Amino acid sequence: MAVYTEVTDEALTAFLADYDIGTLIAFRGIAEGVENSNYSLRSSAGDFILTLYEKRVDPDELPWFLGLMEHLARRGLVCPEPVHGRDGAALRRLCGKWAAITTFLPGVWPRRVRPQHCAPVGAALAQLHLAGADYAPRRENALGPAAWTELLVRCRAGADQVQDGLAEQLDRALGGILAAWPGGLPGGHIHADLFPDNVFFLNDKLSGVIDFYFAATDLLAYDVAVCLNAWCFEADFSFNVTKSRALLAAYHGLRPLSVEEQAALPVLCRGASMRFLLTRLFDWLHTPPGALVTRKDPLEYLRRLRFHLSATDGRAYGL
Repeated sequence: MAVYTEVTDEALTAFLADYDIGTLIAFRGIAEGVENSNYSLRSSAGDFILTLYEKRVDPDELPWFLGLMEHLARRGLVCPEPVHGRDGAALRRLCGKWAAITTFLPGVWPRRVRPQHCAPVGAALAQLHLAGADYAPRRENALGPAAWTELLVRCRAGADQVQDGLAEQLDRALGGILAAWPGGLPGGHIHADLFPDNVFFLNDKLSGVIDFYFAATDLLAYDVAVCLNAWCFEADFSFNVTKSRALLAAYHGLRPLSVEEQAALPVLCRGASMRFLLTRLFDWLHTPPGALVTRKDPLEYLRRLRFHLSATDGRAYGL
């Protein structure tokens, strides 16, 4: 359930008085997502999404996220665009939380990823990277390589409770990843969390990219590696090179990957697996009952990591 803060009729009426979006018709909670409280809002001016930002989002960073979304939307990426109030502000308080209204995107996310989904995702990711090039503000990737050692330190004591020998496996793998981490590759603004539940399709066409609250400034090819992890593994954790080839070809058609980026793809994919493994492991070990975070199995990413550790070059990904 992704409604952690209940909004009363009175609070909503007062909040909407600051906007020029017509008369309220319908308002209901959206039972998906795990980070924030989301509501579907319909008015006489159309459909919108109201988001209340919960504990895991730093309020000081919200202007950067909203600014990036607005920048990308105005350059043609199909993503939510923040709605400004009459005073020009896109961010204001509601029920004690920071909140914003964004435009609504039609479609549903693919519960079963098929190869035909992967090319549009690759193209959208390349479009995002190109469109973000002239967005001047930067945001450090708080969950990038610099954070992984500390995450593992905080998980080490409980890791072997999840799987015997897990701490040693992660120590060894992380050491290799950080030692081989590439420098000098093209950088820019990345989504960093472009999983299937953050991409909408309508009539088999990509209709929207959502949830930019992990976006950051980092290596562009690392974002590609995140997508390969998210879109190209089957339910049995085997790697589907047909999906990978489609995603990479569509990306490369808009923003060609350099020779250096292609060579670095195996270690970037290992790093992306490690990032999600460690954050899932941290939540698995440290989330108290009743907390807002939905725990996910970290071992799913250990299985992905093992594939990437076996990859010696870009041919493993269909290059």
